[in-house]
Amino acid sequence: MEKEFDLQEYITNGVEHFVKASIKAALKNPRESAFLASFAIAAKKAAGYRRKREAEGLHIPAFLITSITSSCNLHCEGCYSRSTHETTDSRPEGQLSDDEWADIFAEAKGLGISFIVLAGGEPLLRKGVIEAAANTQGVLFPVFTNGVFLNGPYLDLFNKRRNLLPVLSMEGEREATDTRRGDGIYDLVVQNMDKLKSKGIVFGASVTVTKENINEVFSDDFINDLSEKGVKFLFYVEYVPVGGQAEETAPDDTDRAFIKDRVAMLRQSYDDMVFVSIPGDESASGGCLAAGRGFFHINSHGDAESCPMSPYSDVNVRDASIEEALKSPLFAELKEKGLLAEEHKGGCALAGKEALVRELAEKFREVRA
Repeated sequence: MEKEFDLQEYITNGVEHFVKASIKAALKNPRESAFLASFAIAAKKAAGYRRKREAEGLHIPAFLITSITSSCNLHCEGCYSRSTHETTDSRPEGQLSDDEWADIFAEAKGLGISFIVLAGGEPLLRKGVIEAAANTQGVLFPVFTNGVFLNGPYLDLFNKRRNLLPVLSMEGEREATDTRRGDGIYDLVVQNMDKLKSKGIVFGASVTVTKENINEVFSDDFINDLSEKGVKFLFYVEYVPVGGQAEETAPDDTDRAFIKDRVAMLRQSYDDMVFVSIPGDESASGGCLAAGRGFFHINSHGDAESCPMSPYSDVNVRDASIEEALKSPLFAELKEKGLLAEEHKGGCALAGKEALVRELAEKFREVRA
């Protein structure tokens, strides 16, 4: 008889593999190795919390994605956050305060969430929130930044608090990066990589994979170049054409099969780097891990959303705990109706279902009110 798929076991095994690979990649960095050893203990303890709550009937994901600001200084071509009007040039009213974010981080840690992604907008525009994350020990905070504001004070903070993992975004080499992000951004990112490496700060890079850059960003030359620059974590994020934009550039099934095989090969070939594919192999995890299966998203105003690519919510963490947010009727509907397991184009199961998800969110908000 085939064993029933255990989502919590799948997530916990994934966390353990990530931690082991991270420790291996950081062996030559004593300070980072010491942090990762302590984090491994904290992650094991967090897994125990999650298993306990699972037995009580509540599934807790290991990951939380937070958009800590709606402001950004760049206008990257094809940005999903700007296409949904979540991100603007100026800081809008009503965003969560530094203290509110600190409370969210503490509550998430208490539930057994081990990884909290800090994104935006541009997260380095919210130094108070970054400092609140730094003070939340036992949780790893990847900070996905365009790198423009990675100055001396931030370098000192990242050097002091190793639970912050700076992840610099790029699209490939200079031409691809500057075409999407703006002239001169590639050189600035590379200069800041040099600064991070010189201080012995472990950091990563994030690449949005499209049909246009897939061959370049998975090439040996590109990866070896990043390795020499000091990159220890390389995140490959499939481009999602939110709102129907540039659908022809999104990876298709053939591309995703290539990504899966290539990432597996890279993990075998590089002992000193960790490779993460997002969304990864959904067939192995029973579908998309959004809506609390493996992660969920809290936007800058506190709305709990299934994922950043689907900005619809029926609950706000100003009015509810994270535990209550995980019991969201919207999340439950997306999972129970199989919407996260359906065939889809691009890297998001909910892309193309905007009208349906919006309708469900509005219905459940009305019920809650």
